[in-house]
Amino acid sequence: MASSTPRLTTASRQAEIVDAALRLAQARSPALITTTDIAQAIGVTQGALFKHFENKEALWLAAMEWVREQLTERIEAAAAATADPLQALRQVFDAHVDFVAQHPGVPRLIFHELQQPADSPLKESVRTLMKGYRQLLLGLLKRAVQAGRVDAELDAPAAATLFLGIMQGLVMQSMISGHVSTLRSEAPRVFDLYLRSLRPAS
Repeated sequence: MASSTPRLTTASRQAEIVDAALRLAQARSPALITTTDIAQAIGVTQGALFKHFENKEALWLAAMEWVREQLTERIEAAAAATADPLQALRQVFDAHVDFVAQHPGVPRLIFHELQQPADSPLKESVRTLMKGYRQLLLGLLKRAVQAGRVDAELDAPAAATLFLGIMQGLVMQSMISGHVSTLRSEAPRVFDLYLRSLRPAS
């Protein structure tokens, strides 16, 4: 009997599997999501799943690599869309908020992995993402100082840390509340407060 599941290219099937895993992560810890759960979500057998990923670790690594590529692409495009460094910071912030709102399973994957004591390829992928993100922020903050848009004595590394910390706090609150809408509603007001902390004292 022929399978009712359409035949896809390897890349398309892998993308479908990654998408299903991240959707399942919206409601459950990645540690509790089995390969059977993922296979059932897309209507294939476990055996078919293992044709594309050697094991669950390889699947989650592919998911994290997808996140790193997609989020980096979005924030870099947001930063490049305006010459105003402060507006660019806002657009990067908004792009990140939109990404998390569209893919709420992503923070659960990242937070879960960062809690693990041992190093892993997945954790290294997270580090690579955050390193690139931090460099982008430092570049925008340096431009803001040079343009006189912020305090000339601004501690840029601390400001970059604060930016990322605010984002992580907003994401955590949305996970606790179970409502992604809180992320979108709170983000603009919180970012306005962040901008005030960067500007010269009057």
